[in-house]
This record gives sequence, structure tokens and C-alpha cells, in this order.
Amino acid sequence: MTVTRKTAAGCAIAALIVPVAATAAYAFAPGASASPAHTVSLVVAPQTYTVASAAQEPGTTRAVFDVLYTPPAPVVEPSAAPAPAASSPTSVASAAPAQEFSGDAVVAYAQTFVGVVPYGWGADPSDSFGCDGLVQYVYGRFGISLPRGADNQAALGTVISADEARAGDLVWWPGRHIGIWDGAGGIIDAPDWGRYVEHHAPWASSGPPIFIRL
Repeated sequence: MTVTRKTAAGCAIAALIVPVAATAAYAFAPGASASPAHTVSLVVAPQTYTVASAAQEPGTTRAVFDVLYTPPAPVVEPSAAPAPAASSPTSVASAAPAQEFSGDAVVAYAQTFVGVVPYGWGADPSDSFGCDGLVQYVYGRFGISLPRGADNQAALGTVISADEARAGDLVWWPGRHIGIWDGAGGIIDAPDWGRYVEHHAPWASSGPPIFIRL
């Protein structure tokens, strides 16, 4: 068989293409398994990094804080020295207020009701006298207006000692009774039911009274 030069050249080229095509087909064939992956380990020397922050600043201690922020003490103004008391040529004998009326006249007027006006709820001799009613009526004649109630009457006066008491002062047992002191150890009062206005010694069984000056 005669093979021309052209035919021989074509056969040689075909011989080269077929193996290459076969290799390519195998490499990209569906379902072909990929070559196994390889893991590479890298060893890196440890590094230390410093980051500036507020936490790294030296903190203020409590002692320093107290020194820096303790408020100053308040300024105390010097007090003025008290003025010397003026000397008095005469000393005051008693701290009790003076009577603005005649105590003896009060006692004399209250005495006119002794044995005459009965004890009761009233505050008028035409009716009856309670203990506070007698006191209210008698002092009213001397321009002194008093409420009803023994405690209410005593609250309008000043407590004095027994040594300071004089005729016309009040004799008061808190919450119970009130009368008029005669200045000589006795009282004038409206004592109790079934009795009249009396002039007698203070009730020993009721304890010591409180003396009141109006």
C-alpha cells in the first residue's frame, strides 16, 4: 500500500491527539474522585501585645480620695459675749406675778355665798354653783372672765408655790376640783352634791393642791 507523505503526516498527528484527549477526559470525567487534601501545620512563636487603656493607669487610693474630696469644715462665727447684767439696787423677792385685783375683796365676796347657794351644775347664785361655777361668777365680778371647767380656769393662770399664795389665788386639784384660797389656810368652794358653798380647810385626802395666780 502506497502511503503518501500527506497521509503519513495525518496519521502522526492523530497518534498525538488521541492520548491527550483520553487523559483530559479522564481528568474531568463525572464522579471522578479528587486527590486527597494535604494539611500543613505552621508553628508561630507566641507574641505579647500591650494595649494602652484606662485600666492600666494607676488608680487613686481611698486615702488620697479622702484628702482631695473631703469638704471643708463649716466656719463657726464667733459668738458675741453676753452683755453684763445691769445691777439693780433692789432684788426681786418673788417670781410670782402680782395680783391685778384685791384678793381680800375676792374672798369677802365669795364668803357671802357660804351656806346660801347649793351645789349644782350652775354658775349663778339664783340657781346653784359647781366648783368652777362659783370661781367663774366671783372673778367675773372683778373683771376677770373665766371659762367653765376647773382645768380650763387653772390653765389661764400661773402656778405659784404654796409660800407665795395669798388671799384670792386659786386652789386646784387637776382634773377634780377648784376653789378660792383665803390666805389663812382655808378655801371657799362649792364642794359636792347635797351641800352648800363652804369655807373650810383643804381636803387632806385629795393630796396637796396646786396654787394658781390669775
